[in-house]
Amino acid sequence: MTKRERVITAIQGDEADYVSTGFSLHFPAERAFGKEAVTSHLEFFERTDTDILKIMNENLVPDIGEIRVPEDWNKIPSYSLKDTFMQDQIHLVDEILQKCDPSAFKLGTIHGICASAIHPIEARYGYEAVRERFCTHIRENKKPVIEAFKRITDGMCQLSQKYIEMGLDGVYYAALGGEKHYFTDDEFAECIEPYDKQILRAVKEADGYTFLHMCKNNLNMNRYETYGDLADVVNWGVYETGFSLEEGRQLFPNAAVMGGLANRSGVMVDGTGEQLAEAAKKVVMDFGKKGFIMGADCTLPTEIPYERIKIIVDAVRSI
Repeated sequence: MTKRERVITAIQGDEADYVSTGFSLHFPAERAFGKEAVTSHLEFFERTDTDILKIMNENLVPDIGEIRVPEDWNKIPSYSLKDTFMQDQIHLVDEILQKCDPSAFKLGTIHGICASAIHPIEARYGYEAVRERFCTHIRENKKPVIEAFKRITDGMCQLSQKYIEMGLDGVYYAALGGEKHYFTDDEFAECIEPYDKQILRAVKEADGYTFLHMCKNNLNMNRYETYGDLADVVNWGVYETGFSLEEGRQLFPNAAVMGGLANRSGVMVDGTGEQLAEAAKKVVMDFGKKGFIMGADCTLPTEIPYERIKIIVDAVRSI
């Protein structure tokens, strides 16, 4: 089997010749853009030998000025593939595709509607302040906020479908907003869920595979239950949010599960090579090989030695 075939076998709920692997990390800022980003990705792929090649996306929705009151969300424009940040990401994907392993399973990153709406103002106010501002503005006057979300969503749908058109196998969709301490269930259902689903649906319509990553801790995982029909693979913070792999399999019975290891604590960062290998093998033996992809809760530490990831890859290929 090729790497791509192994991943697709897992997506189909079957057992491949060995469990496929997918890990990623944010490269240092000086290596995250342009030619340096291409080199960073190719080096990571070559040295870790993961089955999934996930292309990061640091080309974010740009700053649009102050957003102090709900009506300021009207400043958010419509976006298209002609925008500079979109063009930069498309160029990165194109350069990587020309040089990476053609037999691997290739994913492009899309930041969900919540994260994509954070990016234009995060540098001004800080992450937590922006999240709180979202909640305040939605409760004061949600109409301009939702209209801005719609415009951002349209742009992300275009980029998602462009990824598939260019030759990527699927989209890694980083969903945000499921935390219990920000939006209520009703607010999530009205302001986040429809736009998450619109983007996931756009990927499916382009014949791409969808990897749904439910980001952050303290999640109400039940908010994502209805996403199951649009998700080929699901991934979340097993250790961050206290929701086990088996619980995920029950919540999303028609999706493959990716994960198994904490990303920034425990054996991943502190264990010996032997302990790391044994931990990875135990996850596989406990969960089973069918419909499973070895991964982590989220991105790994930027500074983690690539050799540690290769240890995991080799370990799960040995059983």
